[in-house]
Amino acid sequence: MNTGAISKRYAKALLELVRQTGGGERVCAQATALLENPDSVCEPLEDELQRLVVLLRKNGRLPYVKYILRSFVEQYYAQNGVVRARLISAVPAPELETKLREALGKAIAGRMIFTTKVDPDLIGGFVLEVDDRVLDASARSHLENIRRRLDELNKRIV
Repeated sequence: MNTGAISKRYAKALLELVRQTGGGERVCAQATALLENPDSVCEPLEDELQRLVVLLRKNGRLPYVKYILRSFVEQYYAQNGVVRARLISAVPAPELETKLREALGKAIAGRMIFTTKVDPDLIGGFVLEVDDRVLDASARSHLENIRRRLDELNKRIV
């Protein structure tokens, strides 16, 4: 069966449940925390998530829980006009972060969730992800592009 269809259906049902109970923000926060760190289920689950787990276990769909939670978070954010932005840089860059927050804040009408991550593998530069769009200004990607071009030129010569 199609994982995407299953996850969207259950996520839509969970979205409707949290709309009725008014617990959308709590459930979305806990679902996001579970997706970021699945091993940290130390706190009790929200009632709506507990009901989802019982339903998934009953229907034999527990292996899809990760996909369902991801789909729920995406649908919840889309429904509530929340935009997620993530800055990944090679070193901590508070000035760049401030400038990007301001620029995105002006460009985005709704609420924005802005997170940062340091990834030394980028070598230099940064990667900015806004929902499903990516701006890759990292040294690693530039070097990879140069390598690909040299490979293409080398194949033409030989």
